[in-house]
Amino acid sequence: METNASTKIKSPGGKTSIIDCDIHATIPLDGIKPYLPRIYREQVETWGRRLPGQNHMYLNGGTNGSMQEHQPPRNKEEDSYLNYIRAQHIDKFNLEYGIMTGSDYGVHTTPDTDYAAALCSASNDYVIEHYLSRDSRLKGSVHIPKQDPILAAKEIDRVGSHPDMVQVIVSNGAIKPYGNRMYEPIYEACVRNNLPFAIHVSMEGIGINNPPTGAGYVSYYAEYRAARTQIMMAHMASFIFEGVFVKYPDLKVIMVEAGMMWVAPFIWRLDQDWKALRHQTPWVKEPPSEYYRKHMKVTSQPIELPPQKEMFMPMMEAIYARENLMFASDYPHWDFDSPLLAFPKMDEEMKERIFYQNAAELYRLPARKQAAGGALA
Repeated sequence: METNASTKIKSPGGKTSIIDCDIHATIPLDGIKPYLPRIYREQVETWGRRLPGQNHMYLNGGTNGSMQEHQPPRNKEEDSYLNYIRAQHIDKFNLEYGIMTGSDYGVHTTPDTDYAAALCSASNDYVIEHYLSRDSRLKGSVHIPKQDPILAAKEIDRVGSHPDMVQVIVSNGAIKPYGNRMYEPIYEACVRNNLPFAIHVSMEGIGINNPPTGAGYVSYYAEYRAARTQIMMAHMASFIFEGVFVKYPDLKVIMVEAGMMWVAPFIWRLDQDWKALRHQTPWVKEPPSEYYRKHMKVTSQPIELPPQKEMFMPMMEAIYARENLMFASDYPHWDFDSPLLAFPKMDEEMKERIFYQNAAELYRLPARKQAAGGALA
């Protein structure tokens, strides 16, 4: 990937507008301290934002997974980091909007829920002041102490009405699958504030979270990456069979950075099991694939490309890509997907839906304007 900040690149096909649904921007410890109560300023200096002794292999090393050539400057002028992101990604690819998903989900690994709540509040305030207020193209995610749903709901109510906060976000690693009723205060707050609930891969098997696989811990990062999808599958099944979408028919859920093609065989399997076992969950009135189609979306990165290109479009149709898939780059991580190179050739209508319209509808962002004569601008 080019790193010349002065180079601007045309969007796919020269016409497609882009909403990037997964941009990671860090928050420096020195930056977050002013937003914390004194007791936690001292604690974060001692422990950082994670528990001591965590498995750094699972956290992808000391760079938090960033590309080696992308180590943005940090100095007393805080805008230097924002300007770097603009030049290297937002301006370079002519993004209409970028959804900021955060860079540190370590708050979801600690049993000290008051500490987690303070860190989430500080992070949200920092993002609002230093990113969202300085670039209207950036939209934020409400970080919550999800291990304490009551405190999490309070944080959603505190900042969820901010016009540039467009979703609530948690890590994939969890104490229980997200359909469990313990999380209901979070979903009530999401619905109150008209915000979707996003699950982003990370923190599986770390701190208080369950192991990264049903068989236990793994040895290598490649195994860990493969296991993330298993956990996302468990969350999807839990949402559907626990009846979350029956209780909260307006709730939308996004699955971020777990890939996408796995959705097809998994919803086929869920539909089959539902037909055979529906007497156990009589509140699930429709096939699971319908709940997925109506209530859940998935982001593209990392894309699983089939070995034969002719398999690509049938799989895209099988995962309802026209309605349920949204583009994500995962910038600035090493497995970053360029909007120019991530997808094989698609028809223009599908491309428009994936790169812009699906996210615009979910996040209530402006539709693409029509130029004179009815053409999309």
